[in-house]
Amino acid sequence: MMESLNAPSSTTTENSLLTPEQIKRIELNRLKAKARQRQREQEAGPSSAPNSNQKRPLEVIPAVSTSPTAPKPLRRDSRLGKYFDYDLSKMVNSKGGFLVEDGKEVDEDSRVKERERERQRAKQNLEPPMYLDPSLNPKCRECQSIDIDYTYKKIFGCLVCNKCKDEYPEKYGLLTKTECKEDYLLTDPELRDRELLPHLLKANPHKSTFANMMLFLRCQVEDFAWKKWGSPEALDTEWERRTEEKKKKKNKKFEEGLRDLRRRTREGVWQRRKDQEHKHAFGVMENLGDGMGRQSHEVAVLQPMDDPNQAESSKISTSLELEQIEVNLFRSKTLYRPTRARGVFGGQVISQAIVAATNCVDPVFGLHSLHCYFLLSASPAIPIIYFVERLREGRSYTTRSVKAVQNGKVIFQLMCSYHKPEPWQPTHQWPMPEVPPLEECELDEVLFRRRATMEDLPSTIRDVLLSYALERENGPISVRRAGLTTEDGTQTSMHWMQARTGQASHYGAPYQKCILAYLSDLNFITAASDALKLKRMSNGPDAHAMTSSLDHSIWYYDDNFCCEDGLLYVVICPRAASGRAVVHGRLYSRTGNLVAVTCQEGVVRANVRGPTKNKANL
Repeated sequence: MMESLNAPSSTTTENSLLTPEQIKRIELNRLKAKARQRQREQEAGPSSAPNSNQKRPLEVIPAVSTSPTAPKPLRRDSRLGKYFDYDLSKMVNSKGGFLVEDGKEVDEDSRVKERERERQRAKQNLEPPMYLDPSLNPKCRECQSIDIDYTYKKIFGCLVCNKCKDEYPEKYGLLTKTECKEDYLLTDPELRDRELLPHLLKANPHKSTFANMMLFLRCQVEDFAWKKWGSPEALDTEWERRTEEKKKKKNKKFEEGLRDLRRRTREGVWQRRKDQEHKHAFGVMENLGDGMGRQSHEVAVLQPMDDPNQAESSKISTSLELEQIEVNLFRSKTLYRPTRARGVFGGQVISQAIVAATNCVDPVFGLHSLHCYFLLSASPAIPIIYFVERLREGRSYTTRSVKAVQNGKVIFQLMCSYHKPEPWQPTHQWPMPEVPPLEECELDEVLFRRRATMEDLPSTIRDVLLSYALERENGPISVRRAGLTTEDGTQTSMHWMQARTGQASHYGAPYQKCILAYLSDLNFITAASDALKLKRMSNGPDAHAMTSSLDHSIWYYDDNFCCEDGLLYVVICPRAASGRAVVHGRLYSRTGNLVAVTCQEGVVRANVRGPTKNKANL
């Protein structure tokens, strides 16, 4: 019993003989042995050993098992985007706003330098200490006060207190850079040089995104300006000289604009006088025998713009000419109203609108289609204003809209689309009808004059026919009748259209398309009245009463054509009813290429009145 009581004391004695290092090693070995034992127990745990029912529990199946019932790892949702996987437990704070992994080394030298810079910045922002000896403290240059403004001392090197700064604004006030440039005639390099003129930077009060304001001390700016210009009087003299130069430049610019306006006015007056000049038209010489002959003579007077019956120009370039007022704004120079028409020729309005739209499109794009509406009849006495709106800018297609305005009202609306040509694509077209060549067909003016010589023809009809002949003869487009056929109830009218410019071959494809638009409105809707068998210049229910265009569409499918060479216009009227009619047209070149397809709907009325409604007497 005495042995058992003495046993613990012997163990305690043995432990007291161990050193702290030996005790630490024993404790570490014990923890390691305990960890190995726990690992062996997990490997030979219940997941591999059956339970009392001879079954292996499912909830302890390891994730690395190949069993089909083993749990599968969770997959990350791909919609969350890319991310970086960091082990935050291994991160350390570098005191610089960054998380650095434990394995990476931190540059201690850079951290020490950064701390030193922070101390220097804090030291500069601190106000200097006050000395107990008053003679050692800086004093105000005005009142000898020691309560000086340290911002002025630090930036401008000026010793002044807050009180004196407010009492003497003519000396210690702050000036902006603009005031220094305008009042003291200083330059940017001089104002940006801190050695010459120190400045204070302040946030711009107008907008935070603007550059900081540069503020200068008034007394320093004045001292520098007196040295630069010599004296305040010399500065005033220079300021007056520069002001006078600015005034002269402004007056010179105004005079140049006035001279340009006068020049354009003189050109306009000259053009109107030129338009009023008459032209002599001589007919075919008739041989009367005995050396005698007779020749008819007519005088054609071209009316000015302000005449409501202005004649058609003989040059297509004059008919399509526009004056560009602004980037997207154009104005017509000449307008033409056909004989017995209600307003300006629709083909001229279409072509001028195309000219305006084409001037606002990249040349790599070519016009391929247009759709327009005639809203009101236009007067030839007032210029038409064309406003171009840029609707779409695409890689293959671009779209423009044009509004024609006269007297403050929209009279015409055009929508046109431009396309980069794709000549490598397959092609298809309807064949060109067989018609006589252009040279063998009779001109419209010759036809009108021949009809005017018919016997028993009323004088009014003869005058109208002669005016038609004169109009066609002086017009920029010659029209020749190529034929009129009827097949399966479809009447087809065909005309040769030819531009009389003399230089149309020099025009490019964009201008040729404008000329085509001009001539596409000639003898177009009239095919509907021919299909309805309406008689012109007659009376009765089958007499032609009115024709007016409502809309017009053109689709271009070729860029290699010349309107001066001649185009065959094939027109049909598929339907006419309710005082309206639609016509389809195809324009072929002499080589048989289908250049363009046209379509138009218009008002076509016979001399027939609808039933009148009886109004009840109130």
